[in-house]
Amino acid sequence: MIDVGMDMEQYDCPFIDTTDDYEVAFTAVHWQFDGVSKQLETRLAVDGENREELEQGLTALRNHENMRECSLFSKREDNAVIRTVIDQTNAMKVIRENGGYITGPFRIEDGSELWEVGFDDDRVADDTLADLERNNEFTIESRESFESEELFDLLDNAEPALSMLDGCRDLSAVERETLLTAVREGYYEDPRAVTLQNLADEFGVSDTAISKNLRRGERKVVRSVARALTELES
Repeated sequence: MIDVGMDMEQYDCPFIDTTDDYEVAFTAVHWQFDGVSKQLETRLAVDGENREELEQGLTALRNHENMRECSLFSKREDNAVIRTVIDQTNAMKVIRENGGYITGPFRIEDGSELWEVGFDDDRVADDTLADLERNNEFTIESRESFESEELFDLLDNAEPALSMLDGCRDLSAVERETLLTAVREGYYEDPRAVTLQNLADEFGVSDTAISKNLRRGERKVVRSVARALTELES
């Protein structure tokens, strides 16, 4: 199996258009494609930069010309959970018709979408990516080949993996970006490449605020790791 991670920019995707105009991000929790109606049903977690951005983003999403259904499950502060139905996009069609399949939850933010797509062999992967280039823009972030033993290992340890994913999904957009920036800039290196004040300056906030964001994010990630370790031991 070939697993390809790609940063996708679809021109006919309502989620991408919405994140291009508003400070919101979507993370797929569940998705199901109807081969008869050629429509994709999804349940997504929505993170807004603030409550106002969340409200404006949800309104824009409902009113998008390519949105068929959009209903709200729950909403709290700057987070929401929604159910949507959209028509098959060009990229989805190309991947399905070439024998590809989605292997992991996708995330949409800042006008692009992170996909994990699986293929049975390199030839199928190469042909599909060539077809995708005709009507879509994308960047290959990763490409890995998995042997059968690795796939069985992943299946055997699906619950610990899901615990880790849950921890990542629980992160707010601010917590996620703060943690990623801290890692990228070397905050967790020994010795540290940057200080807490350096990170605060980069985000334009106080060192107290950046410290709180880091601690909240770290707490969620560490708890998910602890759950995963417990599940691995059992």
